[in-house]
Amino acid sequence: MKNKAAGGAVARAGSRKDGGVVTIERVAEEAGVSPSTVSRILNGTAVVSAVKKAAVDQAVAKLGFVPNPMARGLAGGRTLSIGVVTQAIDSPFYGASLSGIETALDPAGYSPLFVSGHWDAVTESRCIDILLSRRVDGIIVLTGRLTDAALKNVAKRVPVVVTGRSVKAPGLFSLNFDNTEGGRLATRHLIDCGHRKIAFIAGDPRHPDATQRLSGYRTALERAGIAFKPELVVQGEYNEASGVEAVATLMATPHKFTAIFAANDQMAIGAAHGLHRHALRVPEDVSLVGFDDLPTSLYAWPPLTTVHQPAYEMGSLAAQALLQLLDGVKPTQMVPPPRLIVRDSCRTLKS
Repeated sequence: MKNKAAGGAVARAGSRKDGGVVTIERVAEEAGVSPSTVSRILNGTAVVSAVKKAAVDQAVAKLGFVPNPMARGLAGGRTLSIGVVTQAIDSPFYGASLSGIETALDPAGYSPLFVSGHWDAVTESRCIDILLSRRVDGIIVLTGRLTDAALKNVAKRVPVVVTGRSVKAPGLFSLNFDNTEGGRLATRHLIDCGHRKIAFIAGDPRHPDATQRLSGYRTALERAGIAFKPELVVQGEYNEASGVEAVATLMATPHKFTAIFAANDQMAIGAAHGLHRHALRVPEDVSLVGFDDLPTSLYAWPPLTTVHQPAYEMGSLAAQALLQLLDGVKPTQMVPPPRLIVRDSCRTLKS
């Protein structure tokens, strides 16, 4: 009886496309069938003749009936909403991931609820509590600082997909990107162009991806027989302003460099601006490589050589994986490996 009542609620919570109210009874009357038949057809649970289904479809179209998706979700014990914990909604990288999530969820009838954790475990935990209080059907966590143990506990209540790490538990699926290999590719490209004095603008060391990209930088130097020089590593904050400041720091030291690898595109763009302030040209005087392959990197001047990280696809894959968890299917999604996108911000030194 419970499911039947819920099914009735689905159809009665409808409207016309012009904003007026159309009841299930009105659709049933137009189609010449019972209200329960209309409800079951709309919910996809009816086993009826093609003639009856066609009659209901025609009545729905004629009357402009639009079922209430929330009521339909409640009929199946779901709210058709997915919580998404990002770190900064205004970030161009996370913005692309959020767009991927939204696009993947829409055909399945789900809507995302976005909240920002601001790279703070306490804030992220509060965001999780808020989302759970909204009765979301599942949660996607984009990187963040919540511990693996905390995520496993959340997964005991609702399915969880997390990016930026590798962790396994029932109801929990993770997607990770090989930042170490990406850092190695970027540095190796500069080495292949003849550079041996390569500065590195690092990201926030509290971020796993930042330490991994630094590791890739060091690995490439070591494999090429180039000594690692800590004085050529400058701390950044993953934004343009810190790229400008990093160049100022590098220019204030006696240590020479012919190339810069910045741990993300935003800092690379800031670095280009900082070099311009010191009358240095990219790539004629200093070669430059970024990381992420944001859309803006293509339109930087000169267009930025960078490591492609599939931000949009990462979001889409996370959403697809969560939908599979909700359906009781084991996700199999994998993040594509990093690849270097060569543009015009590097030059080959004469031997």
